[in-house]
Formats: sequence, structure tokens, C-alpha cells
Amino acid sequence: MPTYKLRGIDVDFPFEAYDCQLVYMEKVIEALQKRCNALLESPTGTGKTLCLLCATLAWRKSLGGFSTGSSQIKSLFSGSQSDVGSSKSQPGNLPTIVYTSRTHSQLRQVVQELRRSNYRPKMVVLGSREQLCIHDEVSLLHGKAQTNACRALCRKRQKRHCTHFPRVAEYMKNNPHIGDEPLDIEDLVNIGRRFGPCPYYVSRELHKVVDILFAPYNYLIDRDYRRSLNLEWHNSVLIFDEAHNLEGICADAASFDLSSGLLTACISEAKNCVDLAVARREESNDKSRNPDNFAILRALLLKLQKRIAEVPIESKELGFTKPGPYIYELLADLNITHETASKLIDIIEEAAVLLEEDRQQDTKGSGCRLESIGNILKSIFRDKGNNHADYYRVHVQEAEVNATDIFRGKTSRILSWWCFNPGIAMQEFSKMGVASIVLTSGTLSPLDSFAQELKLDFPVRLENPHVISSDQIWAGVVPIGPSGRSFNSSYRNRDSPEYKQELGNAIVNFARIVPDGLLVFFPSYYLLDQCISYWKNMGNANSSTVWERICKFKKPVIEPRQSSLFPLAIEDYMSKLKDTSTSGAVFFAVCRGKVSEGLDFADYAGRAVVITGMPFATRTDPKVRLKREYLDLQTQSPREGCKMLKLLTGEEWYNQQASRAVNQAVGRVIRHRQDYGAIIFCDERFAHSNRQSQISLWIQPHIKCYTKFGDVVFTLTRFFRDGGSRSPTKLKFADHEKKDLSPSSATKTVPVEDIKESSSGSRREIQTAQPLDKSYLKLLPDLSTSMEQTHSKDKLSSHFEVKSSNNSSQLGRILPASLSCFTPCMYMKKLKRSSDLMVNEKKLSITGTGKMQYQNHDVIDSTGDLLLDRQQREEQHLESCSSKKCRVLPIELDTLQHDKSSNNYASDAQRSGPSDLPFIVSSVKHEKLQISGARSALNAKVHLLHKDDGAAGVLFSAEPCGAEETKGSAFLIQVKLRRNLVLQNIKNLWGL
Repeated sequence: MPTYKLRGIDVDFPFEAYDCQLVYMEKVIEALQKRCNALLESPTGTGKTLCLLCATLAWRKSLGGFSTGSSQIKSLFSGSQSDVGSSKSQPGNLPTIVYTSRTHSQLRQVVQELRRSNYRPKMVVLGSREQLCIHDEVSLLHGKAQTNACRALCRKRQKRHCTHFPRVAEYMKNNPHIGDEPLDIEDLVNIGRRFGPCPYYVSRELHKVVDILFAPYNYLIDRDYRRSLNLEWHNSVLIFDEAHNLEGICADAASFDLSSGLLTACISEAKNCVDLAVARREESNDKSRNPDNFAILRALLLKLQKRIAEVPIESKELGFTKPGPYIYELLADLNITHETASKLIDIIEEAAVLLEEDRQQDTKGSGCRLESIGNILKSIFRDKGNNHADYYRVHVQEAEVNATDIFRGKTSRILSWWCFNPGIAMQEFSKMGVASIVLTSGTLSPLDSFAQELKLDFPVRLENPHVISSDQIWAGVVPIGPSGRSFNSSYRNRDSPEYKQELGNAIVNFARIVPDGLLVFFPSYYLLDQCISYWKNMGNANSSTVWERICKFKKPVIEPRQSSLFPLAIEDYMSKLKDTSTSGAVFFAVCRGKVSEGLDFADYAGRAVVITGMPFATRTDPKVRLKREYLDLQTQSPREGCKMLKLLTGEEWYNQQASRAVNQAVGRVIRHRQDYGAIIFCDERFAHSNRQSQISLWIQPHIKCYTKFGDVVFTLTRFFRDGGSRSPTKLKFADHEKKDLSPSSATKTVPVEDIKESSSGSRREIQTAQPLDKSYLKLLPDLSTSMEQTHSKDKLSSHFEVKSSNNSSQLGRILPASLSCFTPCMYMKKLKRSSDLMVNEKKLSITGTGKMQYQNHDVIDSTGDLLLDRQQREEQHLESCSSKKCRVLPIELDTLQHDKSSNNYASDAQRSGPSDLPFIVSSVKHEKLQISGARSALNAKVHLLHKDDGAAGVLFSAEPCGAEETKGSAFLIQVKLRRNLVLQNIKNLWGL
């Protein structure tokens, strides 16, 4: 196992590290040594988690050896265990590392990475009772009901008690080495089922003596959770992995929304508590519950409901807005103040226990709604003063109501108290004496706004490059579509039929070119629904719809709005990817949706991602509007501690939030060092330098802006044609496990001392793995299409050295949308002599109205209006041609725009099937070679017409290549012989 010396610390790494990995670990150690905060971005696939663990644990080990925990655990349980959580943590001199991530599934992957390392600190993963409880009855409960039931069964001198809780002390005493090897949630549950101790309380006791603690975000952000942890916070290190949503999580955790429906349910529960307390007194003379307290609670809630209903709302769009401290005025009218709030919270907790004991809520499978009122009061009255309220806004708005409520004259309102300073939670850590806070993710850019939102100083920052080479990524801005119309998803353009049609035609192209998985992200659900509805419905009897053309090449899956349906959508997508009847699947999703958040579309699950626009939040949304106003107000009158900092304006925040959502969606592809994929920005606004500067830094050098859609199709086709030489992944779907991040043997490892970063932030170029053996090319048919023939600098004869395959997921079946079907009809390798057939110099083109005609000026590419560079045309030639150049010109037409009077070829296109467009190259299966106009060699033309597939006509023209000219009759005989030779070559090539 290699060892690297970084800033004087020996770091054991499981593999030979890339330069960017060494830079990342050095930045982590720098922050820990300087006791400062760090903001580190490193793309997915660069081994970020493993680097973070190895660097942090190496630094921790340099301060002193890891604790086995045996002596501390024995001392913890040397006496009798009197009650839950009675034992306290033993403060030590060595810092504790708290590693957090968003979900337990992500923490499971972190524990797997820890197993791969050479470090074995004492560790534990904290989880909730819902995940760890093994009691037959309590494990079926949820929320507060489960917590109360657990605590009740764990109390001593109870007839009913938990048999697992008493075994915790004995098990911990007899197994002091638990946690010395990496343990996951499932491992703790298995220990409990096998040996009997409660997994939940084993983890709660073990966390007091660990070197590193793993937990979800909310265990630190939520004040109640944080207070329940017996940790020495002073000098501790907090790590937030996958922190791209941290600012939103912090703000949401400090905010609340109280709807009329929730308030009505709480009133009903309070009434139920009154009835239960009265019944107990009458039946069993049980006076432990005072019904008067619950009656007071109900009266206060009724008064609050009335008070909210009386709030004057002049505009439904604007609602009712007041500064944050107004919430105290509102509650003071109900006699709810700092003095009375604690008493009211106690009554609510008592009511929750009563309802749990009655088990009425349990049978319905829902928790106690009154708990939400208690949480709201704790949030409002969490501090003795009201200073934190300045970061809030009170907002009351009308909500959607059902028909029954409208008939009864009921209104529905929502009382909100929104926090616009996410830094409140993070600043508390500084007050607790935390030494370093490390925030890291694959998509943190832009970093400046992120740091400003959290109101923390981050002296150590990094935007890491990727471990991939430049030929593993295609990134381009596509400002116009196949017909030359601009792509702009702004409010002014998004509803126009022309925009939807153009975007649909472009996606048809991408669906043909991109192999296997294609991800298409829309700015919003509204635009997603509008576009798909238009694509499905707009068509006529003579043409297929855009949706039908997409489905012809990839099976579609649409991201559902309901979270409960999302697992089914993912399962559907993966099953369609494995279907060999098409060339893959396309997932239509939205930015900020579940598809864009943390899912791994590695390898064939995501070969390309299409961003259809800038995902700006709705400007009129009350929360967005008030956030912008709050930030603008802050810049006008900054606080004392913020005068030295450049504050974020509302407009800057608004733009950077959209850019961060784009970066998150783009991060779904290229998930490891052997992966490759394309990033397609279909909006002209991405061509602006200020937009590109907010894209993740590792992508920026690869972004190219295209002025012609034909160039996009050409370069994208070539990129995927060469894809087989980059990755050894076989053409089948394997489980997407974590890939080995070690460089190949062909990679040169750079000495650590040579890795430097300039003061300007520029990074040295990274040495990446050498291209893989070309034998992998044999696994893939060469991606030969008419679009490639039009643009490629390679000889056409080499394009068609392809073997047919029945595997539709292979690249040979991925066709550009300028073809309805594909045939190497121009394979003329054996035509060697100067009299061989050559293409006429006249060019086939398309007018703006969709007419086909001959022109002598520049050729229009498959988009219909975009000119090809003359240099590209001149570089294409057949191996057999010496004096003239052979050209195959693919042209896509909209069948709705065909003009029957244009020429015979347009008429043939119209007579074809309704589901396809006319193209230059057609299928070999039904070809017919015709000779027309044979009076002179200069006018000889060969027409290859598609008969049945509904594609359209195919045309290429031929001229003699030498100075010799023959008479018409002799030339016809020669052409007929050449025709037979061409057809025979084609049949031999494709096994027809």
C-alpha cells in the first residue's frame, strides 16, 4: 500500500494516487492543521470519499494512536446502569471526527470505503430507532410514538419491559473491541438479533468513545439531536460530505410551514386527549392526566386558527408578509411567550404520550400531529432573546382548497416562518469550539455564493479537476436546433410551438446518436409536461409525432412528481436499458428533482445528459421573492460582522442557484475514471462567458460552443464511435459498484513533492491513464453513419469495415437522426480505376421551405439550414478516388414542410411511410439502382431509392474520373457492371 508524505503527515492510500487525489488530501490536511474551515469540490469518480477518510485519519493518527476503546468501555459499564443515557462520555485530549452525509445509504458507501483503507479507528454509525430497533412491537411504530414506546419499555419496575435493553451493558463489557472494525447499520442489527443487545443503545453508548462518528446531517443541524450526542465538541472536526444541498437543509431545518389542514388535525387530537383523560378518571380514577391542560391546548389552537384566518391578504399572489419578529406579536395575542411556551411544550409532549398509549394513532400508522406544534414552538423560542428572528420573514398565503371546502365556504391558509440565513446552524458550531468544518461535494460551484450563504470563512478552497482524460468527455453548447431556430427556455419562448418542435427534433437526433442511457433534464415540471404533451399530440396522418420518433430509438421514462413512485421509475428505466429491441432508454427528468440528486448513472446507465435550459426558480414564488428582497436589504445595510465581506445580492443568488442545479444534474454522468459521456447544453444562454464561469471547473475546459447543429451531430457521433477504445466495460449491464480508483500500470505516478498549486489557483495538468488496448474496439461495431460520412476526415472505405450484430445496445445500432435507417451504400472500396463512378460536384441542398434542389454554393447539413465548412467537405473522399471527391450528403426534412413540386426526390419522400423523414442514405434491404439521363457521362446519375421503409430517396451522382469519355451506350454498360459490383460488395459486407 503506497504511503505519501503530505505536509509532514504520512498518508496510507490503497492505490497509487492521482495528482488530483494528492492535492485534495493535502488540502484536507492543511485545513485540519491550521484549524480552519475548508470548501472542497472534487468531481464524482475522483475517489473523494476515500481521499477524505485517509487524509483525516492520517492526521488524527499523527496526534496519537487510535483508541481501542476497551478501557473506556469497561469504565463506562463498571457500575450499574441506572437509566437510559445515564453514562457520560469521557472527555479526551484527542479530537473526535464527526463524518456526516445526507442519507444512510450514502453513509453505507462511506463505511465500505473505510474498509478499503488501511486505517482502523474505533467507529460507529448512528441511526434512528426505525432503523435499529429489533423489538417485535416497537419496531412496527414510527416517529414519536416509537420513541415514547421504547422509553416506556426501557424504564425499570415495569410489568412490560424490553428484553434487549438490559443486555446492552453486559454485551459492551464483554466485547470492548466492538467498533474497532468498520460496522454498518446492518451489522449492528445483526449483532442485536444474534446476541440480544439493543442495536440502538449499543450505538448510543459506543459513540461516546469512538475516534470517528458517522451520522446523517440532521444529527448535527437539528438542535435536539445534537444535544442528545455526548461528544466533546471542543477541537472536534466536522465533515459534511455531499454538502451541495447543505445551505437549503440548514434553512429548512430552521423554518416551518403550518397549514390549515395540519392545524385542524392538531385541534382534533387535543380534543381526543381531553376525552381520554376524562374517561380514565371516570373508569379507573386515574388522575395522572389533567384534562384541563388539554382543553387549554385546544383553545389556544382554535384561537390561533382564527387569528390566521383574520390576517388581511390584499393580493393572493403577494400574500401577507411581515418581518421575522412579528411572529412574537402574533403569538403574544394568544398569551404564548417565552415564559409560557415551555409549559405549553410540556403539555404537548404529555398529549403525545397519551395518544400513543391509547394506540389510536398506531393502528392508523401515523404519528402524532401535535408534535409538529411542539417543534414549531421550540424553533421560535429556542433562545432567550429574539435576535435570530431578524433573519426570518413571516408569511401568510392562501392555499389550494378542494371543492368541498369551497362549497362550505372554508378557506385554507398557510402560516410560514422562513429562515433566510442558513448560516445560523453553522455558526453555532463555531460557538461550540469546533476546530474545523470541511464541506465537500462533487458539485459545490460556484464556491463564493456557497460560502457567503453559510456565513463562514473558508480559507482553504479547492475546485479539483477530474481523473479522466479529455477524450472521455464531450461538452458542448448547442444554441440552435436542426432547423436553425434558437434554443432558449426563458418564459418568453418556452410555450411557443416552434421551440418545442425544435427541441424535440434535437432530442430525436441525440436519441439516435447516444448509445444506451440518455438523461434529459428540464428546468421545471411544467416545461417537462408541456413539451412531452406537444411531442405526443402534434402530428398528422402523413408524419409521425416527435414522441413516436424518440420511442423508435429509445424507450422513454418520465420522472414522477410523487416521491413514492420514484423507485418504480428507476426500476423501469433500468429494465428498459437492458431491452435489446431498442438502442437504450431515455429518462426525462427535472433539475432539482430526484434523478438529479445523488443517483449513480455510471457507464451505460448514463452516456449523455442533455440540459434543456436554465432552471431558474419562479420569480413570483413567495419564498424566492422574499429571499431576493432579504439579500438585497442585507447588501444595503450590512451587519457589523459582514461589512468586510462581499455580500451576495438577490440577483446573484438567483442566478447561482440555477447554475448549481445545472452542475448537480450534469454530475450524473462520468462517474468513475474509466467512464465516458457527453454533456449537452441546449440553451443559447450557456454560450455566455458568465454562465460558463459558474459551471464546475473540471468541465469548463472541455466546453465548446457550436454555431451549426450539423457540427454537433458530427462531433458527437465521432465521440461515441470511438467510445469502445476508452472503456473496457463489456456490452452488458453489471452492478454499478464503486470502481477501482487506482491508475493503470501505464500511468506515470507523479512524485508528491512535484505537486504544486500556484497562488492564482491554477492547477498543473494531471497525468491520466493511457488509452486502453484497441482490442476493445472489436467489442463494438464502428459507428458508421451517413452523418459521419458527410463530415469525417477518415476515408469512407474505412467507415464500413463493420460486422453486423443482433445486439441493439451496441454502438453500431445508434444512428443519427438524419437517417431513418442506415446503409453503407457508398462502400466503393474496390472501385480503383479512373473510370470508376464518382459523385457529381453539384450539391444537394434544402431551401428554407424544405425543398430539395441542386445548388452550386455551400452544402446545407442535416439541420436543413446550417452550412458545412468547405474544408470539411473537401477532406472527405473515397480511397478509390483520385481526382474527384465522393460525398454523401445526409439531409433531414420535416415531412410537414415537403413541397411536392420541388423535384422527384421530394415526391418520393412524401410517398414514403408517415413515420420517417427523407434522407440521403437508405436501407440496403430494399435498394434499387436506377440509371437516368444516360445521354452523356457528365449527366450520369445513380439513384438508390428506398421502396418500403418509409424513409425516402437516396441520391448520389457520378462522373468519370479520367479524361477519357465514352459514348452514352458504352457508358451505360459500364455503369451496369459497376452497379452489380457495388451491390455485391454491400451484400457481402452486411451478410445479405
